[in-house]
Amino acid sequence: MGSFSIWHWLIVIVVVMLMFGGRGKISGLMGDFAQGIKAFKKGMAEDTADASKDEPVKAIDQSATKKAETERRAESAHS
Repeated sequence: MGSFSIWHWLIVIVVVMLMFGGRGKISGLMGDFAQGIKAFKKGMAEDTADASKDEPVKAIDQSATKKAETERRAESAHS
């Protein structure tokens, strides 16, 4: 009752060979999964490279920002 018979072990071995064998479904799925991850990483690298080439970095003029903020506060105080 505590141990498996030879038939149990044969079934387990057949199932393991089907799953992890050279043409098993799990090995094929893992290969497809790895290709998907590589494609995702490549796409992310291309997106960051394209974004850095297309748009130059814009500097924020702090004095203009502070002036606009001061004007908005003054307008809201008068309203």
